[in-house]
Amino acid sequence: MSDRYRDLTLSPVGRRVTKTLGLPRPAVLRRYTPGEPLLPGPALLASSGGALGEVLARTLDAAGVELHAADDGTREFAALVFDATGVESVADLAELHATLSPALRHLGPSGRLLVLSRPAGTATSAAVGAARQALDGLVRSLAKELRAGGTANLVTVEEGAEQALESTLRFFLSGRSAFVSGQVVAVTTADRDRAAAPEDWDRPLTGRVAVVTGAAQGIGAAIASCLSRDGAHVVCADLPAQGERLAGVANQVGGTALQVDITSDRAAQRISEHAVGRHGRLDIVVHNAGITRDRLFANMDDATWRSVLAVNLDAQLRINAGLLDEHILGADSRIIAASSTSGIAGNRGQANYAASKAGIIGMVRTSAPDLAGVGGTINAVAPGFIETEMTAAMPFAVREVARRINSLKQGGLPVDVAETICWLSQAASGGLNGQVVRVCGQNLVGA
Repeated sequence: MSDRYRDLTLSPVGRRVTKTLGLPRPAVLRRYTPGEPLLPGPALLASSGGALGEVLARTLDAAGVELHAADDGTREFAALVFDATGVESVADLAELHATLSPALRHLGPSGRLLVLSRPAGTATSAAVGAARQALDGLVRSLAKELRAGGTANLVTVEEGAEQALESTLRFFLSGRSAFVSGQVVAVTTADRDRAAAPEDWDRPLTGRVAVVTGAAQGIGAAIASCLSRDGAHVVCADLPAQGERLAGVANQVGGTALQVDITSDRAAQRISEHAVGRHGRLDIVVHNAGITRDRLFANMDDATWRSVLAVNLDAQLRINAGLLDEHILGADSRIIAASSTSGIAGNRGQANYAASKAGIIGMVRTSAPDLAGVGGTINAVAPGFIETEMTAAMPFAVREVARRINSLKQGGLPVDVAETICWLSQAASGGLNGQVVRVCGQNLVGA
């Protein structure tokens, strides 16, 4: 769906009007195109005595990024990468400010600010913990200050997990993360030894088999397309009633169609029989299928409550358990579940939906050790306002407000959710487990 307001603000007249009235001016975001450079311009790589400088320089240089160690005020940067792993005091934060403050003025359109630190939870003193946690508030605030489609994110890296960092570094600097901002992601040592770089970063899922539920339309279809583009063979799953649309998506991505009701007792068995029987394996499970049945809680009948929880949460729990019990998922397996910002901040009239999506976050966090035990990972994405058929049907005023209440002043696209899922699906993303990544342009409502 087109964003007419954004298109208007890009015109000469629209720019003058929005500037005069102080109205938001959404930017055209830089999104990923296969084969394009990681960054469209140079990057500033700075540090406050951090331990990642050599790793970052080597990785970015190999990715073809033009690196600079200082800002002389003569060039525009496509990204600012700051190694804050050496930040251990309030005084160290001042050094970070002295470097970033002037450099931010030279960050170009759709620029990327990426700060890397050690986890606050591993600090050995209150002073160190305070300094590291301060970076969280700093980066979230900077994400709200950046203009022209810029994003800011924080990545915490456990000591010893450096070799598992590359996929995350590439994601946040590339156009794949266009609608991900103000996020904190942890790279851990849990599966660092399996986080090997792919032969081709443009097709990092080559040879892997993925199943996507709810694949017949919208975000599910975008996920299937993205996974296929990145090299995976995709099993597109949806209800029998969606058979014609499902077949169309499967044909478009060169995958196969599986008609299945995910709430059935045999759903896990049907998925494993199709994937393993036809393709010999199952590496990636994307729980995208979901429904809404909105009504004020006091007026919500039992059937309305139960139906949403059955599809959005209970089905995922049972499918995961079935696949793990039958040892279908093993080394380098990836489960990615679709949560929602409604599960984080709540939403009026969506108590059932919000409960199911918050439940997914609990499922992911508590299941992470189980997946790590077989060499896999489980993570969640939490979309905010995404331009779909469902949001297009919202009343005009409600839709416009929902679009603008994020730092990027616009709705995301289905591909933004899909790109995040593709990143988490990579074998190289083995250092990410139990994470919840919001794809919401940094919603101004909720944490």
